[in-house]
Amino acid sequence: MNNWIISIIVIVCIIGGIIFLNKMNTPPLAQDFKGIRYVALGDSYTIGEGASTAEAWPSLLTEHLKKDRIDIELIANPSVTGWTTQDVINNELRIYDASNPTFATLLIGVNDWVQGVPKETFRANLIIILDRMQAKLPDKSNLILVTIPDFSVSPRGMTYGNGRDIAQGIAEFNEVIKEEAQKRNLQIVDIYPLSQEKGSDPSMIAADTLHPSAKMYAEWEKLIYPVVYEMLR
Repeated sequence: MNNWIISIIVIVCIIGGIIFLNKMNTPPLAQDFKGIRYVALGDSYTIGEGASTAEAWPSLLTEHLKKDRIDIELIANPSVTGWTTQDVINNELRIYDASNPTFATLLIGVNDWVQGVPKETFRANLIIILDRMQAKLPDKSNLILVTIPDFSVSPRGMTYGNGRDIAQGIAEFNEVIKEEAQKRNLQIVDIYPLSQEKGSDPSMIAADTLHPSAKMYAEWEKLIYPVVYEMLR
């Protein structure tokens, strides 16, 4: 087979994959939605690992805002369990750009820490992500950052520390998030204290004994909601 034919096939497959991912993460009729177009980026904590799609906090947030007459739709949530800031750059931002967001949230970083990504590499990647996210938003301030929860309080949490102080390590990454948010005058919702306060409650932990339960995601949404509502109303 000629090289140019192979190249065409590869290009078609790539384009088809991108279209598929967009459709997979885009609700029906969202392409033409004229209200507030919400895109949530992140990892397991944003996709709602341990709960149903409807119980993930971005879904809860969207429905809560709708009930209070905010014309909003969750256009895409391409978050994937286990993904790092580098994965967001490589995979999620293309969906974000294609979704034409007017409001966004970002909760990322736990897997960077677990995988031993240096703090300064995490910061550099976070800056790239925030630059790209703000560049796409008509109103650059319509971006909420959410801190990383402390997973060490869960039954399986300590197995991911590799002998390190998980609570301290996550706190240090959260400081990076707060510092970068402050530089841009972006609002931040800090769920870290709540995760430490309630994270050991069995009802707040999913069946995998690591991720939050639907009940915990609902608690996070209670913290995130008033900040978002004041921003968008």
